[in-house]
Amino acid sequence: MNMEERKAKGMLWTDTPEAMEAQKKARGLAFDFNHLHPSKADERAALIREIFGSVGKDVWIEPPLTLAFGKTVTIGEGTYINSNLTLVDDYKIDIGAHVLIAPNVTICTTGHPLHYKLRPHGEMYSKQVVIGDHVWIGSNVVIMPGVTIGAHSVIGAGSIVTKDVPADSLAMGVPCRVIREITDEDLHAFDGQEG
Repeated sequence: MNMEERKAKGMLWTDTPEAMEAQKKARGLAFDFNHLHPSKADERAALIREIFGSVGKDVWIEPPLTLAFGKTVTIGEGTYINSNLTLVDDYKIDIGAHVLIAPNVTICTTGHPLHYKLRPHGEMYSKQVVIGDHVWIGSNVVIMPGVTIGAHSVIGAGSIVTKDVPADSLAMGVPCRVIREITDEDLHAFDGQEG
């Protein structure tokens, strides 16, 4: 069984020379993206499509961006990603449509075994991360391997998300936990305010 097959099955794996070359290419593209002048929006949009596996229309990413592979990531249309996103994207990250990601967010698909005897050569395991449509992720959030965040949910700033969050939930904390359901009553939070 090769390392990609091991990774897909949630087994321990280590980097291969081929994977290291793929990372070198992806990080080079991210470097180019991060150093483009803000006026070069078209070039930036083209690079985003080259970096990631799939990107919907009207996606905007503010630099800097840090990642490992890029091609393991899909991003749905209308998604806005603020500055300093870090993707530990050794395995699949699926970001839905119309997602808002605040500054300084880390999305991590990979971890290491707890016992040192299981990681003498840097052995790792990976699990897919899924972020549903219309999710808002606050600043300084860390999303851990294997987490799914359901559609329409909000993750409060500074949270560390270690477990799945159901759809239509407000969740926050360390570790992140559901505070309450988001309902139609929340549609009226700004009623009566002049705009």
